[in-house]
Formats: sequence, structure tokens, C-alpha cells
Amino acid sequence: MKTPAYYDAVPSIVMVDPLAQILGSAEDGLLDYRYIDAVKLTGHSCPTVAGAWLMTRAALAQLYPGGTPRRGDIRVELRQPLDEGVTGVVASVAALVTGAANAGGFKGLAGQFGRKDLLQFAVPMDGDIRFTRTDTAKSVAWVRRGFPAPRSAALAQLMRDALARRAPEDARRAFASAWSAWVAQLLQPGGESEWVAVATR
Repeated sequence: MKTPAYYDAVPSIVMVDPLAQILGSAEDGLLDYRYIDAVKLTGHSCPTVAGAWLMTRAALAQLYPGGTPRRGDIRVELRQPLDEGVTGVVASVAALVTGAANAGGFKGLAGQFGRKDLLQFAVPMDGDIRFTRTDTAKSVAWVRRGFPAPRSAALAQLMRDALARRAPEDARRAFASAWSAWVAQLLQPGGESEWVAVATR
């Protein structure tokens, strides 16, 4: 599997999952999530996936300062319905890392390790997404303000060329290369985020 080099430069997210530990799925329950995992889940890399990854990582750092976040112990709530805009994509990335699941999620073992109903949509809040620790009720909400690096006119034209019926392979490759460069720019360390933290409690 050959992927763009910038994937490897994106900071990973280390979680401890008590369920993985008790079932022997990972030593000490430690799971190392990488950006490529989000790409595999969604099937692509784009500004939405990249922004959701960085925002989830930052939210967990705020909820567990100096510690390792506990997968399965975090509630994720979104203001918009599941089928609104890119809400489902953002939720997928957040759920991958946190373990939060909707009504179809894992129900638990002996009353422990449940992830069912930890992912909720259409929740009134200040912000667009909120992460809450189930053990302490500490939470942080974020608002999505749009892409800090807008798509250029040149990239838009390359997209049209690549998506045209019977587009030549060189047009598809040119667009893929330019698209990857754009997303890589959004993932640069210290870059301006698409998401802003708006409330913590």
C-alpha cells in the first residue's frame, strides 16, 4: 500500500482501551491511532478528515492533560443531524479514536466497557461538536469555522478536468497530486485550525 508521504508526519493519537486490555487485544490496552487509520475508514484524505483528526486530538489533550485518553469513556455529541453536510464524516473520525458509538454500538461485558449511545446527533449546544469524559463530566466544545486554506481556482480547474468523462490519466494524476499538496498544507504543524474550541467545563 503506497500512500502520500505527509500521512506519516501527522501526529498520532495514543489511547488506552480497557476493553482491548481485558480481551488481550493490545498489551496494556494501548492503541496507537494514525492518520492513515482515518483515511482507511473514510476512504479518502480531505480537509474535513484532516480537520476532524486534528480537532479530535486537540480535544483529547484538553480532556486528559498530561495523561492518556481512555477509549470508551468519552461521549461525543454533534449539533447537526447525522445526514447534515459533513457531520457524518467528522463523527466517523471522532468515533474511530474515542470508541463512541450510536445505538448500534457495543453494549458491554458484565455492565462494563459499553460504547452504545456515546455518539449522539442533533444535540443543542454552543458549538458544533462536544467531547465529554464520562467519569468526570469534563467537556470541551468546538465550532467549525471553515477551511483556513481555501481551494484555489487552479485546483478547482484540475478537479473539473479529472472528473470529466473519459478524463486522461495525466489529468487525474495532476489533480491527485495537487489535492494531496493542499491537504498536506492543512496538516502542517502550527497551521491555523479549521476548528476552534469555544467552551470548556
